[in-house]
Amino acid sequence: MTYCVGIRLDAGLVFLSDSRTNAGLDAISTFRKMMIYEQPGERFMVMLSAGNLSISQSVREILQLEKIDRGPDQPALTIWNAESMFDAVRVLGSAVRRVYHQDGPSLKAAGIDFNASMIFGGQIKGEAMRMFLVYSAGNFIEATRETCFFQVGESKYGKPILDRVLTPATPLDEAAKCALVSMDSTLKSNLSVGLPLDLLVYREGSFQSDQMVCIDERNPYFQMIHSTWGQRSSMLSSAISLLWSQPKRRAASAASRSWRACSTSAPPTISTTPNWRHCWPPACATPTAWPGSPMARCSGPWSTSATRSAATSFPTT
Repeated sequence: MTYCVGIRLDAGLVFLSDSRTNAGLDAISTFRKMMIYEQPGERFMVMLSAGNLSISQSVREILQLEKIDRGPDQPALTIWNAESMFDAVRVLGSAVRRVYHQDGPSLKAAGIDFNASMIFGGQIKGEAMRMFLVYSAGNFIEATRETCFFQVGESKYGKPILDRVLTPATPLDEAAKCALVSMDSTLKSNLSVGLPLDLLVYREGSFQSDQMVCIDERNPYFQMIHSTWGQRSSMLSSAISLLWSQPKRRAASAASRSWRACSTSAPPTISTTPNWRHCWPPACATPTAWPGSPMARCSGPWSTSATRSAATSFPTT
């Protein structure tokens, strides 16, 4: 498996991917999941891929040559002449479907699902930056201000930090740091994700990127991220007061009040039938049946053993 994240901000784009691929515990390999398509000064596009490695590799190679026919009067649409990122992602969807038509039947006969997903983002001169999540059917959705990041692969471990921190106004450096923390959380919890990592930061309107780095286990910054995040998480957990140590002046919940209301001079005797749990009604002095049910709900300070016995003699059906 893998983990990739793409972030769309007002200031630019952030892309981060791992490089681990596995076909079982004894078949672990390293393959890069990030592919860059660029014409400096004209267009800059990045694709991150997850899923079946053979499918994603075929898609990224075919994408460079894929064409969509636009009729006899216009040249075929490619990622190199697309006038918008929407047209470019249409070409990517077409490439995914081409691989499906070529390999899908054979994969199905072998009992293998056609499984691939991509994050595709960038900027073409004349329009704003855009980012898309492409599914294995070739269809896609676009990032918005309300949902400014996409994940593919093992996404659940690193999603909470992204949800809490990222907004469209987040600075690029902060977003890159947040993405690395998200990746570190995933590396900690899932063996199918592994180093080295590819990190790319694109600034709006530059149509190129000189901020790209490959991060391995010796990278001092990622080592700092890993140790600091672990230590501060532990410190934060210790700093939060325990549930049972909250001030007594805080009002108890309704369930708690109904339970404590039966605390009298003698402990209440509670029926052992499985159909109820709370002592109810409060401070009842005699066995009381729940409305609409034959069950005794609570017993107060019983005066005789006969009364105590009567409290538990109701049928259990």
